Amino acid sequence: MTPVAAIQMASGTQPQANLADARRRMAEAAEQGARVLVLPENFAFMGMQETDVLDIAEAPDGQGPLQRFLAEQSRALGVWIVGGTLPLRAPDGRRVRSACLVCDDRGEVVARYDKIHLFDVHLPDNNEAYTESRVYQPGDEVVTVDTPAGRLGLAICYDLRFPELFRALLDQGAEWVALPSAFTAQTGQAHWEVLLRARAVENQMYVVAAAQGGFHVNGRETWGHSAVIDPWGRVLGELGRNPGVLLGEIDGREVERMRTVFPTVSHRRLGCAIPE
Repeated sequence: MTPVAAIQMASGTQPQANLADARRRMAEAAEQGARVLVLPENFAFMGMQETDVLDIAEAPDGQGPLQRFLAEQSRALGVWIVGGTLPLRAPDGRRVRSACLVCDDRGEVVARYDKIHLFDVHLPDNNEAYTESRVYQPGDEVVTVDTPAGRLGLAICYDLRFPELFRALLDQGAEWVALPSAFTAQTGQAHWEVLLRARAVENQMYVVAAAQGGFHVNGRETWGHSAVIDPWGRVLGELGRNPGVLLGEIDGREVERMRTVFPTVSHRRLGCAIPE
């Protein structure tokens, strides 16, 4: 069993303050024995408006301050870090990618996932509207990577609503998924836990969801409730609305056992990449 941690934050408009908060919470998680730490979506910056993210976007060369922060912290703490999301300049030169970098305990970037599903939504019953495609270019690659906690699949926030992505991660051997998120309070209250548990149950994998939680300077309210879910859909741990650190454990033997004694994965017939 491998200890992991979900870091919950309420990030604001000042990157240095956000990084200091992330540094403190990651140190706390590492001191408690976590070997893989998961940061939330937009951990370093949540601007007053969507286009503000363009001002802090970095070239995807590992040299920007946000990328260096992740590398330095993983080395200093001796842990793996799933780096939430940070804005890396997109190939089209106009927008950015919402990128999740995975750093090993030597500070090397071993994987990068760019958010595929963009949140272009006008929420019912209030005036909240989001159009991520104005500033973000969607990714197009499914990403898994071997970690101390087993084969990890990467997804980000709105991706949670698209089960076909999680099936693709399963077909690449994922035993657990890290889900950096910033769910709105309205959608989180309605759908967060049921979707997390569904993705865990139908793919018989662990889900470690690290969320933004609370009120933000820009007026946004996020749901929080970072959680660790096991392959049977049990909530092993969950935070409330405030920032904090959630510890959990990934047990690869439990994944194997569940897929053997209750073999829904091997019973698949439609769109199945697993041979008979």
